Amino acid sequence: MTQLEAAREGELTPVLCGIAEAESLAPETLRSRVARGTVVIPANTNHTNLEPIGIGEGLRIKVNANLGTSSVENDLEGARDRLRVALEAKADTVMDLSSAGDLDAVRRVLLADSPVPFGTVPIYQAAVEAVNRHGDLRAMSADDLFEVIEKHAQDGVDFITVHCGLTRSSLAEVRGGDRLTGVVSRGGTFTACWMLAHDAENPLFEQYDRLLEIARAYDVTLSLGDALRPGCLADGTDRAQVAETVVLGDLVRRARAAGVQSMVEGPGHLPLDQVVANVVLEKQVCDGAPFYVLGPLVTDVAPGYDHLTSAIGGALAGMAGADFLCYVTPAEHLSLPTEEDVREGVIATRIAAHAADIVRLGERAMAWDIEMAKARQALDWPRQFELAIDPARARARYHPGGPGACSMCGQYCVFGLLDEKARPAGR
Repeated sequence: MTQLEAAREGELTPVLCGIAEAESLAPETLRSRVARGTVVIPANTNHTNLEPIGIGEGLRIKVNANLGTSSVENDLEGARDRLRVALEAKADTVMDLSSAGDLDAVRRVLLADSPVPFGTVPIYQAAVEAVNRHGDLRAMSADDLFEVIEKHAQDGVDFITVHCGLTRSSLAEVRGGDRLTGVVSRGGTFTACWMLAHDAENPLFEQYDRLLEIARAYDVTLSLGDALRPGCLADGTDRAQVAETVVLGDLVRRARAAGVQSMVEGPGHLPLDQVVANVVLEKQVCDGAPFYVLGPLVTDVAPGYDHLTSAIGGALAGMAGADFLCYVTPAEHLSLPTEEDVREGVIATRIAAHAADIVRLGERAMAWDIEMAKARQALDWPRQFELAIDPARARARYHPGGPGACSMCGQYCVFGLLDEKARPAGR
């Protein structure tokens, strides 16, 4: 029985009750949201070291970190190091996007190291294996793809990105339109290449019931991928993107009917004034399904700083109702991220998520900021470091500037000037 099916039966599972406690919610409130599908609990029955979380309505916004190997840097230990850094920076979930090496071994090692929900994009492995066997990703068969999906589910993967909403009709919108950047989703591109080569419908759409059977057997959450997300501001909210979103809404309803948990992925690159509209559109068309966004990046001209362009869009999206933010690192559009890039990306995205949660959750989120304000007023530096979203960075950047003050204001610290009581140095 999946978490969705248990919730519909009125069951308060131990997993659900633990999440409710962590989120300061009544278990029955959370159960009703899981039953409606507005909250998902990615928790594969085979992920034995998992510490489950919830994603969706009324919950703290969660942050994902993408990891893995590439054809340029095929280093399992490097991928493990990046996973360690992501967990230290408090990413809520991770995804293995590996495209090189022994992909089964990489996934299993990273999954064993991961106590947080673990995601994959199975078509990556299916395409890579087709290239290795036949020299062409288009040689992949539908059965090859479904075999990989089932293997990931058996291994304990908690959620999978599947580009089921890319249909022949929506792909025609791209090919016949005036997009500047075409299809920028890697999984979407693999799928589109296969569809065009075989002059056939997307097998994940055509055989969606087959996918649902696998997902239900292991309680894998489907992350319905946005193959046609905009890759630049100029392509934002175009006909192709909207057409895919409409299809995804139908697939959400079919998944729920089959007892399978699902969430929906979203853009991408968007101008600021389109971010809220995109969240509202997804929530309306997809019946409140949890919304998982990459960014959105709100300008195209900041390579090296796209963790910032993403955080700006992510904060706005979260405030409007997005539930799950995929991090973007300073290396986006440039290279495979380093450990430091991973840390920067997770922290920037957590800042965006928390900024949105202050609006979204009110006092439940604001309590953290209230405690920091009290510590600053008291010039309690150890407490400030403890409360900081990145304690190590805060400690490293601190430089004393006199009794109780930092070097910015020194003897003219506002808190010191207005306090008649002398404070000990370093406090």
